[in-house]
Amino acid sequence: MIELYTANTPNGVKIPIALEELGLDYRLITLNLAAGEQKRPAFLALNPNGRIPVIVDPDGPAGQPISVFESGAILLYLAQKTAGLLPDNASARWRAMEYLFLQVSAVGPMFGQAGWFLRSTAQPIPVAVERYRSESVRLTGVLEARLSQQPWLAGTEYSLADISHYGWLRVVDYAGVELSRFPAVQDWVARISARPAVQRALARLQ
Repeated sequence: MIELYTANTPNGVKIPIALEELGLDYRLITLNLAAGEQKRPAFLALNPNGRIPVIVDPDGPAGQPISVFESGAILLYLAQKTAGLLPDNASARWRAMEYLFLQVSAVGPMFGQAGWFLRSTAQPIPVAVERYRSESVRLTGVLEARLSQQPWLAGTEYSLADISHYGWLRVVDYAGVELSRFPAVQDWVARISARPAVQRALARLQ
């Protein structure tokens, strides 16, 4: 059984959703981030960067145990392990990869910084708020353009690309983005939220 170390955060919800979608058994180990459990030696041995999520798969490559950190890497690992959550069509598969890497390189970092500067600084820093919030709005517009043309980010199939973005797009207000301005994204969020696997994953994290 896969062990999953995570928490109920925009990045933390990705992997339980993927595991539920793929029908894989897993043991959920929820970390208390406020208490710094992700910085303790036992966890740093799994991820020296001290961030969730992390999985430990006792049945890894060649039947040997493996731990994997970084949400994008974990999604790709699970997709390869199960031949799921990636389209068979080569072009659609590369679209999924594009949007997966857009999430980990841009959407996650920009939304995270926007939320931090909006909510967590001791004193407001207007230039930082404007920089990161405007970039978050722009990136949501990139997704809006895609989802106005296709039902899912890879095209006609739900994939790991959708899962990777969903954690942040379901809480866009954290980054100062008004979801109502992006009707295609809003509809996409609603459709993912209605999926039974997504509901099961989020319920386990409560």
